[in-house]
Amino acid sequence: MKSTSQGHIIQLDGVRFIAVGLVLLDHLFVEINVIPFGALGVTIFFVLSGFLISRILLKSKEKTEGTPGGFKKYLRKFLIRRTIRIFPVYYLIIVLLFVFDVPPVREKLGWLALYATNIYMASHKTWLGSVDHLWSLAVEEQVYLFFPFLIFFIPKKKLIPVLGMLGALGIAFRFIYFFSVKDFGADNWIVTYVSTPACFDSFALGGLMAWLQLYKNETFVRLFNKSWPVVIAMLGWILLQFWSKSFDQKYNISFVVLDRTVSSIFGFFLIGRAVMGYNGWMASFLENPVSVYLGKISYGLYLYHNFVYNHFHSGPMHPTVRLFRKIYQYVPDLKGNIAFEALIVVSLTIAVASVSWYFFEKPINALKDKYAY
Repeated sequence: MKSTSQGHIIQLDGVRFIAVGLVLLDHLFVEINVIPFGALGVTIFFVLSGFLISRILLKSKEKTEGTPGGFKKYLRKFLIRRTIRIFPVYYLIIVLLFVFDVPPVREKLGWLALYATNIYMASHKTWLGSVDHLWSLAVEEQVYLFFPFLIFFIPKKKLIPVLGMLGALGIAFRFIYFFSVKDFGADNWIVTYVSTPACFDSFALGGLMAWLQLYKNETFVRLFNKSWPVVIAMLGWILLQFWSKSFDQKYNISFVVLDRTVSSIFGFFLIGRAVMGYNGWMASFLENPVSVYLGKISYGLYLYHNFVYNHFHSGPMHPTVRLFRKIYQYVPDLKGNIAFEALIVVSLTIAVASVSWYFFEKPINALKDKYAY
C-alpha cells in the first residue's frame, strides 16, 4: 500500500479522478454518448465512500468502544469531520444559486438544504434541472445517518452478514420495482437510480472491503494483489452494456437492475487494487501529479461542472454559452465542435474547482485536524 505519513492512500486520488472523469465524459458528450459512463463514475464514488467511511468508523470504534462516553465521541468526531468536508462548499453553491436565481433552486430550496433532492426526484419521478447531479450527495448524506450506528452496534463478526443483507436489499429494491411496474419507462428508472436503498449494494461492497483490510488482511491481499480481477470485472461491465443494448427497450433488466451491481463489483476490484498499489503504467497514471491533483479536487469538479455548463439547462445568457458565441465570432469553424466545447468546459471547471479548493475548501478542511480519530 502506497500512502503518506498521515495514512492517505495516494492511488485513491487517481481513482477519484477516474470516477469524476467518467461523470464529466458522460455529461459533456451527452449528444453522442450512449454508454452510462456517468452512472459508472458515481457508483465507483459510492463504493469508495463505503470503503473509506467504514474503515474510519471501524478504527474509531476500536478506540472508543468500552470507554466512558465512547459512542458519543465516536459519533461526534465522524459527524464533525464529515460536516467540515462536505457542508461548506455545498451550501456556498446553494447560496450563490439562490442569489442569482438559478432555476429551480428557489422553488426547491428546502429539498436542497436538507440533502433530500433524491427523495424529491424519486417521489415525483422527475429531474431537477441544473441541480440534477446533487442527488448522489443526498444519497451519501443519508447513508452517513445510519452507517455509524450500524458499524458501532453490530458486533464485528456479524457485520459481514449484515452488509450482505444490505447489499441484497439494494438489488431486491431495483428488481422488485422493475417487475412491479408495467411499461417501465424513464420516469420509473429515476426511482431505481436515485433512491438511497437502490444504492445499498455499492456501499455494502465498500464496507466489506474495509472489514477485510482490517480484520482479514491475508484475504484482502489475496483478492487485490493482482490486476487481472480488475480486468475481468471491467470486461463483465462491458459485456453487460452489450447485453443491455440487445433489448428493444432501453429500460431493461440489465440497465435497471444489474448495472449498479456489476459497476460496484468493478469499483470493488479497482479500488481494492489501488489500496494495495498498482504497478507499471497504471501506477504511473494514478500517481501522476495531474491525476492526484484532479482527484484531490474531485468533489469540487463534481459539484461545479453542471453549473459551469449543462447541455440541457444552460440558456443563451449563461456565461459559458456567451463565451462560446464570442469565440465563434472569431473562429466560426469551431462552432458545433463537441470536442472543443468539452475542452473549454473542462478547463473552466478545473479553474473554478481549483479556486474553490485553495481559497475555500482547503482552509476549512484544516479544521478537521482538531478532531482527529
